[in-house]
Amino acid sequence: MERKVVLITGCSSGIGLHLALRLAADPSGSFKGGKRAGAKDPGGVEGCLVSGDEGREDLCPRGSPNSRQSSLNSVYATLRDLGSQGPLWEGARARGCPPGSLETLQLDVTDSCSVAAARDHVTEGRVDILVCNAGRGLVGPLEAHTVEAVGSVLDVNVAGTVRTLQAFLPDMKRRRAGRVLVTGSIGGMMGLPFNAVYCASKFALEGLCESLAVLLPPFGVHVSLIECGPVRTAFQEKLEGGPGGALGSTDLETRALFSRYQSHCERIFREEAQDPEDVVEVFVRALSAPRPVLRYFSTERFLPLAELRLSDPGGSQYVNAMHRAVFSEPEEGEAGSEAKGLESP
Repeated sequence: MERKVVLITGCSSGIGLHLALRLAADPSGSFKGGKRAGAKDPGGVEGCLVSGDEGREDLCPRGSPNSRQSSLNSVYATLRDLGSQGPLWEGARARGCPPGSLETLQLDVTDSCSVAAARDHVTEGRVDILVCNAGRGLVGPLEAHTVEAVGSVLDVNVAGTVRTLQAFLPDMKRRRAGRVLVTGSIGGMMGLPFNAVYCASKFALEGLCESLAVLLPPFGVHVSLIECGPVRTAFQEKLEGGPGGALGSTDLETRALFSRYQSHCERIFREEAQDPEDVVEVFVRALSAPRPVLRYFSTERFLPLAELRLSDPGGSQYVNAMHRAVFSEPEEGEAGSEAKGLESP
């Protein structure tokens, strides 16, 4: 089977990190160049990790003068700051990723020049699978957010995805082959309280990807969104402006509601959050599908919520059900079918 060249943005932690490791260690060999972990090459040398040029690090055979000469790297894990790549390489060693299976590149989605430079460092000269995963969160009352925080989230989540697609789509269209996976969210399918800007950015990705999905099939390029619910990653710890923003600028009632929202989210993450490894398998299923669809869901828990939005174009049923789910503690046995699955935004 021909090796696939994969480039993933946002690999310092969470889904991006786990996906890069999963594909680099893929047992089918579809996403890697090089040998099985622990195998020896014809020269009898075993694989090891070494530092590559220009701040990159590669898996390559011991004794090789240059990893780019010894093997083709098929999984490119990109990070805004290469100083944060330590956990990625620790994971690669722990998983026994084969020589030549993984390479890190610096890529800042907010900088078009950085995106272009990363593209130009793909030694195979092509990317078969592009995963737009870089993202940033923002939680709290809208009036508590600074304009800079709002701009940063939109720049990463929306404009950053556009920059990445602009850099890689033309070659996919020219070759009439390619797959694009974008990390979506239930926050892109329904409005969540105290997530107004984040949801706005994810709603924008829904429109962006759906529009491209309509356009690109004649070019042999397929776009898929991986719709994620709560995932156990460091995402919540990296919220722009911290959790809540400048709460002192809001009224007491809003602060009280935000406190209830935080308690709700803590319970949901404690009881319902998925491990990133489980979510990664949804990505693998999407990129391996003979005929990929537009949306894949990491959990079916939120499908009733999406159906509720569609069944009531006016939106009142969804708004009322979500408000009750987040801000009201239902009496035992009171939760009806319309609220089923609503308690895990």
